[in-house]
This record gives sequence, C-alpha cells and structure tokens, in this order.
Amino acid sequence: MPKRFIVGNWKMHKTISQAEVLIRDILALYKPNPAVELAVAPPYVALQAVAHLLAPTPIGLAAQNVCAKDEGAFTGEVSPFMLKDLGCQYVIIGHSERRHLFGENDQIIHEKIHAALHHGLHPIFCIGERLEERESGQTHSVIQHQLETGLFGLKSQDLSLITIAYEPVWAIGTGRAASTEQATEVHTAIRSFITAHWEMNAGAIRILYGGSVTAENAQSLFQSPEINGALVGKACLNSESFVKIAEIAALD
Repeated sequence: MPKRFIVGNWKMHKTISQAEVLIRDILALYKPNPAVELAVAPPYVALQAVAHLLAPTPIGLAAQNVCAKDEGAFTGEVSPFMLKDLGCQYVIIGHSERRHLFGENDQIIHEKIHAALHHGLHPIFCIGERLEERESGQTHSVIQHQLETGLFGLKSQDLSLITIAYEPVWAIGTGRAASTEQATEVHTAIRSFITAHWEMNAGAIRILYGGSVTAENAQSLFQSPEINGALVGKACLNSESFVKIAEIAALD
C-alpha cells in the first residue's frame, strides 16, 4: 500500500507574510512520521518564501496550477520549468475550479500533465463529477472519461509518478463530504480502470480523496484501504486542523 499523502491546497488565500506565519505554525506542531508524506500548495506569490522555510524539512511543495508551455508570449502563465526552479516537487492539475471556473478542458489538462512530467514535476491529477452527474448515474462514465483523456499516451512508469485526487465537485467547499462508502466505490473503480488499461499494479497508485475533508471526518475516510490520503482545502488554512489530519493519517 502506498504511503499516505496529505496535501494542503491553500487556493487564493494568504499573503506572503501570512503564508510564512502559517508554515511556521505548522512546523511548530508537526512531528514527521515515516508513514505519511505532507505537502502544501500556496499561491504562486508565496511559493518562494514557503520553499525557503520548507527546505530543511521533509514537507513537500506543490503549485496549484501550471502552463503546458515552457516559455513564450503567455501573459500571466507560469511554466513547469519555473516551478521546478522554485523548488516545487508537485503540481495540482485539473482541479474542478480550474475546469469549471476557468474553462480548462480535458485536452488542456492532458497537455499540462505531460509537461509537468517532462520537467520532473509530479502531477496531482484531480477528477470528479458534478452533483447532477452523480444524481443521474453518470459518476463512473465521467471519471473514466477524465482518466482516459488526462492520462492518454502515458506509460505505466509515468503513472507511478502521478497522484490521482478524486474530488466530487458537489463536495468541494460545501461542507458536504462524500461518505467513506461513496469515496471507496469511486477509488476502487479508478484502480480497476488503470488495471484494465495499463500493465501495472494499480494498488501502487496513490489516490487521494478531496472535498470538505476535516479533522472530524478524516478518520472515517482513512479507514478505507482504497483512500491513500487527502487533498485538503479549507481545513489546511488552520495549522492545528491540518496537522491533526496528518496525525490521523499516520494511525493504522
């Protein structure tokens, strides 16, 4: 079973000085555990400051987004090469807010995954269905389509470098997390899809759950052997709740 992975997605929160305070608070509370990997994804503007504070620690650094191009006339974009140079190990790709608020389609997400891998970044590839898709019984077809398009052309050794994050859109920021049973069902389907399309042990792929994860519901989620960690939103903006989730992930 893969090591559990807890990633804090700060979204558009925290100035540079606020980011430094949050990281220092996390470092004061967090006792690294070999059973868990921890990473944070601050806004672009705080990446360098956070990278400096995390350098002597085992906590990883992730970016929240990336451009598929290396350089050029792409105003406002940040390349994978730039993120790698800053010290990022991970990058979140395909988050539902990028898909539904900023119009990123499956082809764009596919290109970003390939670009990230090319530059040695580990994608955290987000997939998930909307409420109307779940209620109409389309969850599995939506998930399969996102996997097919996002991972097209990759070899099994590439998939070993990718973390998949199942984030039902209806659970993100709503306070309504998927039940452990609902998340487990989709995580199992993701592994079955990977097994069917690549010659590899899908049990070695890290699949996180994201969507209103809290210190209160984390224990229930992590009881499922199919759930290898969490992509945490609001709860990661508080050092105590974020560290608590990491501590729960370290429990057997």
